[in-house]
Amino acid sequence: MQWKPNVTVAAIIRKENRFLLVEEKADDHIVFNQPAGHLEKDEHLLDAVKREVLEETARHFQPEVLVGIYLYPNRFVNDITYLRFCFAGTCLEPEPGRLLDEGIIRTTWLSREEIVEKNDKLRSPLVLKCIDDYLSGKQYSLNILDHSLL
Repeated sequence: MQWKPNVTVAAIIRKENRFLLVEEKADDHIVFNQPAGHLEKDEHLLDAVKREVLEETARHFQPEVLVGIYLYPNRFVNDITYLRFCFAGTCLEPEPGRLLDEGIIRTTWLSREEIVEKNDKLRSPLVLKCIDDYLSGKQYSLNILDHSLL
């Protein structure tokens, strides 16, 4: 059987010195994560991250840069490996009355220091790694993504 990673997208949304995270129930634990989720069949990466942010935060997201591409072998969950595309951008205020995805408890704005304090409650080490890469200035043009064959 051929091995394939799970492709995911994530969004870094910063407002002043705080980052938008979701508190969610995952694998019977309450954890914090960037708005994130899986790429669907025939979906453009940018459409996927916009969809995931809307579903998990009720906010419309505009990706501006690619922060990084991360390969994360999660050995704690059935030896699954994730290939994560992390974007940074801006979003609007929440859409009134829009429900959040199942499993999402709430959205919250946290500083980097507050995120570090919750280290044992982060969904994965990628949460802080992506924020630190973003803060260090890692940014790549969205032009690097070619979806012309979709």
